Amino acid sequence: MFGILPTTAGNGNNIRIRAPAHRGQHDMDNVLSLIREGKLDQAEAELNRGGPDGPHSTQWHCGRALLLEAKGQVDEAIEALKAAHELEGDNAEVTFHLARILDLHCEDDHSIELYETLARRTPAYVNALLNLAVIYEDYGQYHDASTCIERVLAEHPNHARARLFRKDIESSMNMHYDETLERNREKRDAILDMPVADFELSVRSRNCLKKMNIHSLGDLLRTSEAELLSYKNFGETSLNEIKAMLKQKNLRIGQLKEEAQRSTRPVPPRHPAPLGSPEVLNKFLSEIEFSGRSRKCLQRLGLITLGDLVMKTEAELLATKNFGQTSLNEVRQKLSEFSLSLRKQAD
Repeated sequence: MFGILPTTAGNGNNIRIRAPAHRGQHDMDNVLSLIREGKLDQAEAELNRGGPDGPHSTQWHCGRALLLEAKGQVDEAIEALKAAHELEGDNAEVTFHLARILDLHCEDDHSIELYETLARRTPAYVNALLNLAVIYEDYGQYHDASTCIERVLAEHPNHARARLFRKDIESSMNMHYDETLERNREKRDAILDMPVADFELSVRSRNCLKKMNIHSLGDLLRTSEAELLSYKNFGETSLNEIKAMLKQKNLRIGQLKEEAQRSTRPVPPRHPAPLGSPEVLNKFLSEIEFSGRSRKCLQRLGLITLGDLVMKTEAELLATKNFGQTSLNEVRQKLSEFSLSLRKQAD
């Protein structure tokens, strides 16, 4: 059986032809040589001398397909290769050539199916894996494309094309990641720039925010609850109203301020890390319903997350102004809901 293999992935014009392992009723090697030299009429005449058994031969259909492709009759070439594939579906070279021509002429679904069949073969069918990686990359399936290339390099570590292609895929993956980050950043900025005046708030709340120079959602997310409550005429009613409004957008007062503080503050080195999952320990205290008194005391201590809170002892909390036994009991109860507790004095 002869092979028709592209010298570059996806390039159907550059081909090299491997000599047949055996010959049929006609000299197929001569047919392929004539096609390569551009002597298509002579190649067709040679092919037609295949006799009555020609259409029953896989070689004959493959030779006819190559001839038709050279003449620009692509649809007929595809049909000829499909006929060869029906006669000998487990022939890797027939399968590859059919996948290649379908790939070149945008029949991606069928082409991918055939390439994937070849990709499962051992040892690695290098040209099929490279061409499949090209298709995967075009579809943005960078992980799948990378898997194909790594399969080639696992068996051929110095394969030049595969090594270059791996660099291209890595660049594409980084570019895709950067574009995703940029889209998310633009979406987030658009939300933060929304004017507070666009939301249904009471006159009192609206006037207070205006006097505090809080004009956008971004301004609100950079302001803590304590800062809002410290302003004249701004009370718990206005605070709850704004919190409810932000909750509808999965946001909360002071969110950006908390994130900035958490990213810049040093990790206390004095005590062992608290026990608990990172997801629980990183939960913001502002997401937990504390009474006004307890919340203000915790803010005064500069505590931002549950992880910060559990590093405190009962004595340290009770030493805080206005933090009494009632607040301590509340903190204990809230921590128990997350299977957490305050640090013991002996630590």
